[in-house]
Amino acid sequence: MSIGSSYSVGRPTPGPTRPLPHARAAVPLGLRLLAAALCGLFALVLTAAVFVRTDFGQWLDGVLLPRAERGGGYEQQTVLVGPARSVLATFGSPTLIAALLGVVLLVGVLGRRLVAGVVGVGMVVCAVLVAGAVKSALPRPELQIESSTTHNSFPSGHVAAATALLLAFMLVLPGWARRWLAVPGAVAVSVIASATMIAGWHRFSDVLGGVLLGVTLFCLAASALAAWPGDRDAAGGSDGGGLWRRLAETGVGLVVLVWALVVVVPGLASSVQRGLLVAIVTAAAATMFLVGAVVFLVRSTDFAVPSAARSPERPQPSAETRNIS
Repeated sequence: MSIGSSYSVGRPTPGPTRPLPHARAAVPLGLRLLAAALCGLFALVLTAAVFVRTDFGQWLDGVLLPRAERGGGYEQQTVLVGPARSVLATFGSPTLIAALLGVVLLVGVLGRRLVAGVVGVGMVVCAVLVAGAVKSALPRPELQIESSTTHNSFPSGHVAAATALLLAFMLVLPGWARRWLAVPGAVAVSVIASATMIAGWHRFSDVLGGVLLGVTLFCLAASALAAWPGDRDAAGGSDGGGLWRRLAETGVGLVVLVWALVVVVPGLASSVQRGLLVAIVTAAAATMFLVGAVVFLVRSTDFAVPSAARSPERPQPSAETRNIS
């Protein structure tokens, strides 16, 4: 055999190229949000099954908040009852709710996110309707548990509406603004949740169910918006100031957390019973975690409907083409 044979040396064999193992398509955002919505729905159903339908759940609710239900004079023995009622009366005002929903629509229009604003308003209305329907349809069995009643108040409509309203703003705001609103917004939701328990309107499980309902509806709404035609990636790669911005946000979060532990919690401990204190702190922690989780999930997503959804412009004929014709 001669050296100059027909075999190629050092050349790749012709054939179809195979993708690298790491070059896998990322899971679409819509599917991730839909999976998060299913997880939220499962947690909501599990909370209702445990706290409403079991001896242990009714007992635990009774330990945290003895006979907490609306209308029966079951407010807690604390000086915070008056402020709690004021918070609930203010947030329950239809005028205030309508004004806040109008702000959601206005922010959506100004930010070219009108569709997201309409979806956000519908999400808040749906939260109120679903909470009311579940409270009317879900039976609460009499399990002979001390400090428990057969009145069903699961989930809390006030907390569900507050959570959905906060997350409605997350649909119409750009990514950088959501993170700054998430912490004070979650604090506001926690205040409303605490007020419902202090005033005796709702049990701890009702508050947790309201937060889960609002988060579940947000994930469903965001998954629908993510499926809207157009590019939803607002990150655009890492910028130079991204690290400093994240460090600043983390620092603000730590300051708020330390302030709450040093100032708020000792003040609550001296004003409320131990069970109520545990319920308030746990509800606030759950609210912070759930709101932070969904905001992190959509951190690089912009729900604006891009102008690219319009029909592409037809190319204009060149001068040479016009002369030939």
